[in-house]
Formats: sequence, C-alpha cells, structure tokens
Amino acid sequence: CEVRPGPEFLTRSYLFYANRLFKAFQFYYWDPSCRDPSYTLVIKGKLRLRQASWITRGATEADYHLHKVGIVFHSQKAMREVSSWINQTSGEGCRGFLPPGRAWAPGALYELLSAKSERDCTAGLGFAMHELSLVRVERHYQPLVQPQQSGSQLVEELFLGDIHTDWLERLHYRPTGYQRPMQSAVHHAHPCPACGIIYRADEHHPPILPARAALPLRLGGSWVSTHCEVRPAVLFLTRYFTFHGNNHTWEGYYYHYSDPLCKQPTFTIYASGHYSQGIPSSKVRGGTELAFKVTQARVTAMDPVTVMMLNSSEPGSCGLASSWSAGVEQDITATNGCLALGIKLPHTEYELFKTEQDTRDRSLLYIGERPTDGSSPDSPDKRPTSYQAPLVQCAGASEEFPNYVSLRYLGRKDANGNEALKPLPVAFLLFIALLFLRWD
Repeated sequence: CEVRPGPEFLTRSYLFYANRLFKAFQFYYWDPSCRDPSYTLVIKGKLRLRQASWITRGATEADYHLHKVGIVFHSQKAMREVSSWINQTSGEGCRGFLPPGRAWAPGALYELLSAKSERDCTAGLGFAMHELSLVRVERHYQPLVQPQQSGSQLVEELFLGDIHTDWLERLHYRPTGYQRPMQSAVHHAHPCPACGIIYRADEHHPPILPARAALPLRLGGSWVSTHCEVRPAVLFLTRYFTFHGNNHTWEGYYYHYSDPLCKQPTFTIYASGHYSQGIPSSKVRGGTELAFKVTQARVTAMDPVTVMMLNSSEPGSCGLASSWSAGVEQDITATNGCLALGIKLPHTEYELFKTEQDTRDRSLLYIGERPTDGSSPDSPDKRPTSYQAPLVQCAGASEEFPNYVSLRYLGRKDANGNEALKPLPVAFLLFIALLFLRWD
C-alpha cells in the first residue's frame, strides 16, 4: 500500500505491451492499509523510451502519450467527493462532469480524458503520469526463501519517476528521482502476498490487501538503508541511524555518492541531537509526528571535487577555512553548519515516522519524504505527508547480497599518522544497504 503526498493511499498495476502501448490501473483507498477502496483510474496510452538520462545517472528518459483515462467509483461517497473536485477545478467542458445527486452505478466507467475528443478532466484529481518520463529496470538475484532449497531466483523491479511533494507542482514536475519500485508480476521478491492480489485485480475488483496489525512506534536501535537511494536533484545516498529511546537522543550517518550504485563516495555527514515524544498524526493515519533537533554535525569529504568546493567556501561558513582533505572528518558545529552543503545548526525538523514488519518479519522504519524542492521541513506546515524508502532494523537485516563494498577508505592517514577515517560501527559494516543490489 503506497502513500503519496497529500496523503493519498494507492496500489498500482501497470502492463506494458511489445507494441509500446500500456494499460495502467491506479487503485485509490480511504485508508493506509489499502482495504477500503475509493475509486480506480484506468489509464491507456503509449510509451516510447528515448535515451539515457543526462540528469539522473542510471535512468532512461521516456515520452508518453495518454489515449484515455477512465474512473470507476466504489461508493456513492467517492462519487460525490471526486465529482465535486472535478466540477470545481476543471475547465468549461468538465464543470458538468457528473450532475450533483447522480446515483452511484457500481462498475460504471466514466471518461475523464480522451485524446480523440481532446477532453481532459483529470486536473481536479491532481493526476499526471509524468512518472513514466523517468524509467529504470533493476535486476538482482534473491536466495530461495525455503530453508531446504538452495540457489537463487531472479527479481525484477521497475523504478518510475518520483511524485512532487507539493500538490500544486505535481502536474508540471518532471521527475529526477524515483518512487519505491514496482515488482515484476513474474519475477518478484518473495514472499509477496500483495503481488498476486494486485496483479489479478481490475477496475471492477480493486485489490483488498491482507489485514495487518498496526505497530506502535519503537525507535530504539539501529536502522540502515536497504539499497542505494536516489533523491530528486541527483542525490545518491545511504543512511544509517541509531535511536536511544531511554534519553530521546539520536545520531545518523548520511553517506553521499556520485553514482547510482553508491560506489563512488563524495562526502559523509554525521549528525546528532534529540527528538520529541511522538504523537499520532492527524493528517496521515498510521503515522507518528515527531520533532527532531540537530545540534551537532561533522563532515568527511571523500573526493577531490568536494575537497576543492569546501576549501573554496567562504571562511567561517563550513569548519576551518581551507583545511579540508579527503578522508579527514571535521566538526562543523562551531560554524553553525556548512553553507556549501546546505547544513544549518542548530536546526529543527518536523517529521513523520511509522514502523512496519515486512513479509519476512523484519522491522522497517519509514521516515517522512523530503520536500522535492530541496528545502527542509523546518516548520509544522511543512511536515511530510508521505515516506521515503524504508530503513531495516540492523538485527533483522539480511546478508543476502554478497557483493559487499567497504566504505572505510583504508590506508588514508591524517597528519599524525593515524587512520584518517574512523572505522564505521560494526553493525553498519555488516548491514550497509543490505550489501548493495547488483544493477543490470
């Protein structure tokens, strides 16, 4: 069950044909468990892959053309609400899309967009398919889950462009990052009870996902990225957090890279501070609202370009002036952060968290999605309404991906002959990014 900014709760099923035509279902729900359907969009069109993206490395740019978009309502309430959005916000030809008081007809398909008649009544829904303009298919092998079985199975995942966190911008935004990946119906990660349910669904039979118990937010312990993460504005990173529940303090490492494999480090940020007692979110059911204060930070430049940038930054704006060298950590607390990297101290962020268990009983931590425009959720009205890719609790992280990449920069020494970059926490070395997916 996906959470998009707003929030919107949905599941998706996309079918791509050999002749470049596609048919997509977007199933929308009232609830964050995707058990109470609201309406379904049926989207038909054509997709043409173009060239490798020069903005987002590893992605392919694509053009798409929508032929038809239809909507099926799953209740009178959904019909009433959605038709009022369309009547209020669409152009002249859509004001009477559905007359007030029109009775709900189960299974009836109403046309929202038609290329042939040049009618488009989708704006009121905040609907756009710009996610199709940035595409990546990733393949890796997953060990067979049954204990008595040996070997591995192919897993294919489709990454499509991210959705802008600002509702008003999403109609025009061209993505530079990704949403969480969709699983191949044939070659998907196992176990995946939702995969078959969503694959067999259609506009008349929306998927009802299995009931799952709501988990209280337990932040204690260490959490790590499950793969190399891609953010808008061409940021590649992995994250590692430790939360100390007894005194509400936290510390985190943000490892930044220049490539979508997370193999070419550029800089590392260590940050720490404390966080507030959580309260249930009034906007996003199932989420918990917290405030995080960052009081201390350190930066390690990892490549010559970053070293040069930091050494040429304005004196007093980022650590000791002209003193940066690769692999040597420097405290930036005294300079109130680092202007060149956009770090401001002290700093408070208003966050959205939730925890879940996946189908392999691993604990997952979802942290609020960062604003697409690169700003910070530094006020309550900028608090996220959707989530980033989940972190996995280190005790439950799997060692299924064997191509481990060391991040310690062995051999680099500081001026005193000591190892310049402190060894990373043992848990992180064991579990960083689930030991990295192999990219095709």
